[in-house]
Amino acid sequence: MGQTSTKEYFPLNGGQSDQSILLQRFEPGDSSEDELYAADDECDTKNTKKITIHDDGIISGTSEAWYYTLLQIFLPFIFAGLGMVAAGLVLDHVQHWKVFVEIPEIFILVPALLGLKGNLEMTLASRLSTAANLGKMDTREDALSLIAGNLALIQCQAIVVGFLASITGMILGWGPAGKLNFDHGLLLCASSVVTASLASFVLGIVMVLIIIGSRACRINPDNVATPIAASLGDLTTLSLLSWIASLLWADLDQEKWLAPLIICSYLLFTPVCLCIAWRNSNTKEILLYGWTPVLVAMLVSSGGGLILDYAVAKFHGIAVFQPVMNGVGGNLVAVQASRMSTYLHTSSLGAGPGVLPVKDEGVCVTPLGVVCGGDEHSRTARILLLLVIPGHVIFTYTISYLEAGHTSPTLMFLVFYLSAAWLQVALLLYVCRVMVFFMWSRGTDPDNSAIPYLTALGDLLGGGFLAIAFLMLHQIGEMDPSDTPLATQAPH
Repeated sequence: MGQTSTKEYFPLNGGQSDQSILLQRFEPGDSSEDELYAADDECDTKNTKKITIHDDGIISGTSEAWYYTLLQIFLPFIFAGLGMVAAGLVLDHVQHWKVFVEIPEIFILVPALLGLKGNLEMTLASRLSTAANLGKMDTREDALSLIAGNLALIQCQAIVVGFLASITGMILGWGPAGKLNFDHGLLLCASSVVTASLASFVLGIVMVLIIIGSRACRINPDNVATPIAASLGDLTTLSLLSWIASLLWADLDQEKWLAPLIICSYLLFTPVCLCIAWRNSNTKEILLYGWTPVLVAMLVSSGGGLILDYAVAKFHGIAVFQPVMNGVGGNLVAVQASRMSTYLHTSSLGAGPGVLPVKDEGVCVTPLGVVCGGDEHSRTARILLLLVIPGHVIFTYTISYLEAGHTSPTLMFLVFYLSAAWLQVALLLYVCRVMVFFMWSRGTDPDNSAIPYLTALGDLLGGGFLAIAFLMLHQIGEMDPSDTPLATQAPH
């Protein structure tokens, strides 16, 4: 290892004094100190450790004290969880609507569409957070170019994923029975595409504002952007899906022209977004090579939707907990993935993916090492795991207080439910550590690929563990299955 430079620099993050500066992006091997802004020696370092730049390009040190990381993550996490509770209450209510009763395949769409916040919005937040931490949004021109290209990109991806999610829902729902209802298929397709498009646009704008605001307030956007995307994403998506599906259902009894019109309109709108994203240098590569994680994540989430379709039919009370279980896991692992990606980008000094930092253990680590290690990632993993139990207790009693879910939080319910939730997050954090470092070592930017896979896996694990927990509660007499068809409970 080369000699250590005598000058020390500080990254921009929340909690440090105004004299601190942003560590700019460097070319590998660049040792010219003229390209750096000197940090004031009087800088307050209570919450921020110094970063030392070695001649061989290795960055050492951590950037945030553990309690500051906890504070930044905890408040958005609780806010996000309450948003997921609201989404669960919406799903618990609309499951009795006639359109959901007559077309239960809509339930298969729910995890896939809710997963868009991981496929698109959380990935957008991670990309912009990394760009902000690397100083790529410091000028208005750079920021506007980055934002416009990314908003056009997620519109393209949302429309395509919404359409494919509806096709997948029809195959999984109607394929085994060998039946197909053309009108219901049009409703599923139009509902899915409109929901995906509108939710992605609204949440994309919100993400941009949050990241710009975080920079202005000297808060690390990696800690707050993805949780807020999760909180607003579930509620916005479920509300839009329910409203649009009910409107299209009403139209089916009349002229039946609305669903085909919507589908044709989006077929004309998609090439416009493609053109904008293609001409933008920030998004052209993602437009070419960023489809695999989004589409695979959609398929995996649809598997979780199939589990939800079965579970809702057997236990009506499970619907309200599904967005909370899936959302908390995806929320926490997205924070970890975003922080890891920013760390790798910063450690590479602008060189990009391909080579892991020398001081890291490599791709393969033990599950115990992910939590009990001495590095910054293990410390963050411990913080995230500590949030699971108290967070879910707060959300569960909030649901009970609002008299939703058709179940009461008894001691045995909490034991099985919290065990399922903790196991889900623990598995996700381990997969996150291996996946992010593996992607980086293979030359793939985890900002564009990791979060879709992780949130989709969270949907599958969350739906599966939640269904198993309810089945086990039923076996010990703590949970009664619903023997009454949903149709009989639909409001008149």
